[in-house]
Amino acid sequence: MTVTQPAIPDQLTQQQISAEITDAHEAVRKAVAGGSAPPHHPGRDFAPYRSSLLRHPHRPLVAVRDDPEAAEVSGPVFGVTDVTELDADLTRQHAGEPLGERIVVTGRVLDRAGRPVRRQLVEVWQANASGRYAHQRDQHPAPLDPNFTGVGRCLTDDDGQYRFTTIKPGAYPWRNHVNAWRPAHIHFSLFGTQFTQRLVTQMYFPGDPLVPYDPILQSVTDADARARLVAEYRHELSTPEWALGYRWDIVLEGPAATLPDPEGH
Repeated sequence: MTVTQPAIPDQLTQQQISAEITDAHEAVRKAVAGGSAPPHHPGRDFAPYRSSLLRHPHRPLVAVRDDPEAAEVSGPVFGVTDVTELDADLTRQHAGEPLGERIVVTGRVLDRAGRPVRRQLVEVWQANASGRYAHQRDQHPAPLDPNFTGVGRCLTDDDGQYRFTTIKPGAYPWRNHVNAWRPAHIHFSLFGTQFTQRLVTQMYFPGDPLVPYDPILQSVTDADARARLVAEYRHELSTPEWALGYRWDIVLEGPAATLPDPEGH
């Protein structure tokens, strides 16, 4: 069966996109060298990420002045009885074993002073080992895994630590330009100390050759900030004959903060 795909914008090549990324990074470097403050967030109008040009806000955000804390009254509250151990193991949510490389991802959620954020709800979602999401909008012609849905959640402990067991996600194509592929990544969502403080971000894997070519990750123009989005392989976290271990700490605010998802989720 032939699947008709939408046209790629302007038939842009990776070489063109990479040149735009280099130019954007150089422009920021020169601005900072000239005295401008380093950007704290990825630009919502980062040109190499083509769809951001169509959907980013063009007007200042509107401040909520009436009762900014009203959302907290009706926001969800999660406790130890709401989130179970099974929620954090994405390999045990179905009758059979999912396909792919089993991994453990763990780390601490910290505030700007390095203090643990306790009982924090951490949610994840991801593609399967073939790079396919279990979602109706994902029509990428890669196999779905009946034993892997790709969503999980947990609560941090008294030390601010979270832990997930999952499958390493695969890369997948996306139609930003010709031969565009997203690096393997896991989406994370955290609500901070209030429901209105939600942070959505992405964790990447060390040594991924697609990282330099990805305009979404490269929209984070500060090299140190990009590095904070990449997990560290830690051999001592690996379980013999079971799973490889990765560590990724999340800082919710301050100069060392984990940056939000440039996709704007």
